[in-house]
Amino acid sequence: MTISAKLRNYMNLCGVAFEEVPHAFAYQPAKAAEETHIPGRRVAKGVLVRADDEYMLAVLPSSKQVALDSLGRWLGRRVRLAEEKESVALFADCALGAMPPVGAAFGLETILDNDLVDSDEVYFEGGDHRTLVHVAGRDWSRLQGKAGHCALSA
Repeated sequence: MTISAKLRNYMNLCGVAFEEVPHAFAYQPAKAAEETHIPGRRVAKGVLVRADDEYMLAVLPSSKQVALDSLGRWLGRRVRLAEEKESVALFADCALGAMPPVGAAFGLETILDNDLVDSDEVYFEGGDHRTLVHVAGRDWSRLQGKAGHCALSA
């Protein structure tokens, strides 16, 4: 498996140049960062959450964890982590647990951690556990479109 077809199509639609960075199998983005010698703060991960009855994608550096209480206060809604099995239908062309942190490509509202808003470059899983996608900061912003942002990590 390579990167998600939905993600690839969305990146092409947005006119985003990207590089695929292969690495040894790593189930977690933080491990992929370690494998590729990229600082964890530069590797974004997506975490599927439920805000009341709506799925959303929280996006933060792979070296951090979602602060659900902060996200819930910012949204003004009750927020919980979605179970991994809930992601299967939403990310049908991705390996389980390898959700690209680009919610717009999958029809999901996205909330970015403030640490990823003005990045010079970003790496992220492309839909499998063996490939990181590398984009310039301006292209990362283009991919995120109208995503909101707040301090959502700890």
